[in-house]
Order: sequence, then C-alpha cells, then structure tokens
Amino acid sequence: MKELIKVKIGESVFSLAKGTPLSELIPQLKLGDKLLLFKSGQELLDLSFPADHDRELKPVTASDPEALEILWHSASHLLAQAVLELFPGVQAGVGPATETGFYYDFLRDQAFTPEDLVAIETRMGEIAAEDLPIRRLILKKEEAIRIFEERGQKLKVELIQEKGGAEVTCYEQGDFIDFCLGPHLPSTGYIKYVKLLSVSGAYWKGDERGPQLQRIYGTAFFSQKELNDYLNFLEEARKRDHRRLGQELELFHTSEDLGAGLVIWQPKGAIIRYLIENFWKEEHLKDGYDFIYSPHIAKLDLWKKSGHTEFYEAMYPPLELEGCQYQLKPMNCPFHIIAYKSRQRSYRELPLRWAELGTVYRYERSGVLHGLLRVRGFTQDDAHIFCREDQLEDEIKGVIRLAIRLLRAFGFENYQIYLATRPDKYVGSLADWEKAEKALEEALKSSSLTYQIDQGEGVFYGPKIDIKIRDAIGRLWQCTTVQLDFNLSERFDLTYVGEDGNFHRPFMVHRALLGSMERFFGVLIEHYMGNFPLWLAPVQMIILPIADRHEAYAREILSGLRAEGLRVKVDDSREKIGKKIRQAEIEKIPLMAIVGDKEMHGNSLSLRIHGQGDQGEMKIDTLLPRLKQLIQDKSLEIKL
Repeated sequence: MKELIKVKIGESVFSLAKGTPLSELIPQLKLGDKLLLFKSGQELLDLSFPADHDRELKPVTASDPEALEILWHSASHLLAQAVLELFPGVQAGVGPATETGFYYDFLRDQAFTPEDLVAIETRMGEIAAEDLPIRRLILKKEEAIRIFEERGQKLKVELIQEKGGAEVTCYEQGDFIDFCLGPHLPSTGYIKYVKLLSVSGAYWKGDERGPQLQRIYGTAFFSQKELNDYLNFLEEARKRDHRRLGQELELFHTSEDLGAGLVIWQPKGAIIRYLIENFWKEEHLKDGYDFIYSPHIAKLDLWKKSGHTEFYEAMYPPLELEGCQYQLKPMNCPFHIIAYKSRQRSYRELPLRWAELGTVYRYERSGVLHGLLRVRGFTQDDAHIFCREDQLEDEIKGVIRLAIRLLRAFGFENYQIYLATRPDKYVGSLADWEKAEKALEEALKSSSLTYQIDQGEGVFYGPKIDIKIRDAIGRLWQCTTVQLDFNLSERFDLTYVGEDGNFHRPFMVHRALLGSMERFFGVLIEHYMGNFPLWLAPVQMIILPIADRHEAYAREILSGLRAEGLRVKVDDSREKIGKKIRQAEIEKIPLMAIVGDKEMHGNSLSLRIHGQGDQGEMKIDTLLPRLKQLIQDKSLEIKL
C-alpha cells in the first residue's frame, strides 16, 4: 500500500498517494482552469509535480504575481517547439523568462527574418490551440542524453553532461521535449496571447569564443488587453529611445572610429551637462562638501591594494610605461583614500565629505553596451564620506536628503527605496555589519521614508541603500546608491586620532546620487522625450523673423536676452514663417518668438510655446522677468 501524503490548502487537508501528481487535487479545489500551479513556501510546483511529502500549498492563478514569470518560461518552450518544427536541423540553446518576457537561443546558419518571426508566431498560436499537456519527466541522465542525441540537439547534450545529476528533469509537450527544471503551466492552451518582438545575436553560454546564436525575444500575457497595453508601452518607449532622440536633436554621438561604448557630447548635450554639473556642485557646496580632482590612471599596485584586480573584472588591460604598469581607473575611491592619508586626521575634522565628477573606464562586453545607459567611459557623480561611528546616521540622512532634493529638481518625484543587507560572502566583522545596517535603517525610518529590505543583496564590503526613480511611463531606473565600506578602510589602514588620543578606524561611505552623467542624461532624454524643461533646454528660445527686414530687430532681441543669461538663437533662413515654426517644433525648442512689423514697432514679440501653440503678443520687458523666474525656480512647466 502506497504511503499517503497530507496536503494542506487553506483550512482543508487532502490525502494523496505518494508520487501522485498534484493535478489530482483539481476536482476537489473547484478552481477549474484558473489553477495554474502551487506555491509551497517559496517554491513553485507545477501540477505535474508528484506528492513527495506533507506540505502546505497555496494555489497560484493568473492574478498572482508569480504566474507571469511561469507563463513567460512556458512561452519560451512554445517558441522552441515552433522553431524546431518549422526549421528542421536548428539547434536549440536555452530559453528563460526575463523581466518583461522571454527569449530562446538558436544555432542556425541562416538569419531569422521578420517573415520568419511571423511564421513562428503563427505556429505558436496553432500549438497553443491544440492545448497540449505539459508533462514533467524524470529521466536517467544516460536516457536524456540518448533522447537529445537522437534528435540531433548537441547543445542540449552538452548542457545535460555539464549540469545533469544521476537523474534529470525534462518537460514534454507533444513531440517536443526540453531539458529544464520548470515549473511550467499545465498545457499549451494557457499561452494564447503571444508576441515575438525581435532577434539579436548571443554567444553560447555568454562566451565570446563560443558559437554565435540567434536570440528571439518575445512576450506573453494572460489576456489580449494586457498584451495590447504592453505593446503600446513598448511603442511609447520606442518614441522616447534616447539613442534616436540623441541623434535627431544632436545631443551626443557615438562612432566606430571612437570605439564601442565611448561617447562624444555634442554642443547641445554638452550645455545640458554643464547645467547639471553646475547645479550639482552648488547643491553639494550647500551641504558642506569639498571637491576633489583625480587623475585618470594610477599605478597597477594601487588597484592591487584596493582589491580591484582581485574582485573587479571589467578593468582595461594595464599600460606599460617606463618599466612600470599603470591602470585606467574603474573607480575613484582609491584616489580619495590617498588624499585622506596625505596626513594624520583628527576626530575634530570629521566628517570629511569629498565629491568628484570623476571619469572612469570599465571594459564592458560589447553585447551589453546600450547608448548612454551602458558605456565604457563615463563620469560618476561620486563622493566619499569619512566619519566617526556616532556621526554615521546623520551623514546617511544628509545624503538621502540631498539625493531626493536633486532628483526632484529634475522632475523625479516618484521613487522606490531598497535597503540591501549582508550577503553570504562578506568582509568585516558581524558587529560592524549590524551597526552599519542599523544606521542605514534608522536613517530611513527617521526620514519617514518607505523602503523595502533587499535581503542579502548588499555588496561584499558593506550594506547599501538604493533609490530607483520612476520615469514618465512608469519604468524604474537605478540612480542613487549609498554604500558603507569596511573593506577599503582596513586595506589602506585608515585612521583618525580620537578624543581619547588613540587611533580609530573611520567609517567610509561611498555614494553616487545621479549615478553617472551619461546614464542620467539618457534617462532624462527618455523621461522628457527630448522636451527638456526651460532651465535645462540647450536652446531656450528661437527668434523667428517673418521677413529679411525684421532680422535686425531679431538680433537686437537676441543680444538683450543673451545679456540676461538666456540661451537664444535666431533663425535667419529664407524659409517661410510656417516652416520655421515647424522646424523649431521638431527641434523641441521651448519658446518661439515671432517678430514682424507689428512687433518691431511695438517693441514686443509674438510668443509660441512648444506643444502649446500661440500665446499672443507680449512686451519683452514683461516677458523677461517671468522667464528668469521660471529658470531660477527650475520650473518643469512654462506657465506665463
């Protein structure tokens, strides 16, 4: 007689013979096809999972947050099945769920075309309509290898040989089988609303020396409305793509002549950077920071002492100069530490707050480079605080206040805060970690900020606070990071003389508020879709003379406004006024001043606001103070 397993669901207890699939519980739960899988603690179990020991289970339906990831994983198998049916001889790689959908990698001599994607998506719909059961199989390793060898799937054989134990888990739907841990949906019939999005290149196992595969991306949802909403979101994101807008608005430029991941800020982008950096510096001076400038390279031995050569992989190869090895800096921290150690410090000097807009270089893989958001050379808005233990909480609170003040000035009012705690592998004493985590948490609590604990996600040298901003279409972007560091203080033997006359170890705080100039600028472009607020706009006003005889008056206005600090230009082309207005709208210039006979005689201008249209005739003496006030207040909207 088989052993009976007790399964508790809510207040009810059910009995199943050991080894019986959990799907046997479906009739008793009366959830019908709403039941997708079960959750046991933090573990997700599909309906084909066998009852193995007494458990408490929670039914998972489409409305539960875990369901979408399982749908995406199952959709990746559906994609692979369709591809292998339509294109015999193709090798299947791996196909996980992602943050927004799924992908599957394939080894194929010919490139997949847009027409291929249409055919694949159509076949996926047909297989979904067949409502094939998705079954979990436990196979002997040798049997699994034989099955995939017979199918000519050499990449799968390689994975099983590397990762499989004595027994391996596979999933089967119709004639398709995949090596996978699962879990999955009950059948293909749940995968109805699918869209394939794009194809890109990918290396097998992420190794650039390995075969290059083709990665097909897609997404899926439990309803057509959800899918339509997501596709509309993607279209909105496409319109905001900083790479396209950066080129159209002449903000920045990348080139193969420069090298991948390296950026030139063009004049319009450079003036925005200048404004951001000036504002950043002014706000830091208000908060008692001092500035540091450091070189772009240092002796390799410095990076060995800091631990970067041991722990940090994205470093450029060293340079050999006069028999000495030098390293392009990936971080600014060691330079600030050298400045700290330039003489003995006293407890009376602390805290020291040292900030630097420091350019660093990191050799990111070419496959992850993405416009301004992931580059190889970038400028961090970096700072380090050296303080005593009794000052730590107040310093963290000060950093958070400054971060929120900066982010709000750029229009980011909505954000999420995370406290990342001690990981499994860490340096420093447990007591130091507990003090540091408590200081971070107390700083958040006393600032009345809502936050989430990100368990075990601190860096090895200390816990951290992360602030992620939400942009105009709801996307989260990582910007502010505040990290405590026990590692570098120890490695460089940092000390200060305490009130008791003894040497003490200072706490060291790393912090970046905007993240990097490049990435933050990319986020700003997408957030505003290139329609920058007046205080940040590279050209704040363009003067549009109606005819040649009005150009002298236009230039008179230009000189007067520039003398008052406004960024103004004149369109002196021979185009008609309608075309001049259209061009100014395309360039997303906030203000357009049209001048003709009436305006010239009345010492006025006719004002248009980008996206709002005609505002009527205004005297220059009336308009100027209003504009200066909007700029001074860093107003996000133009209301005159």
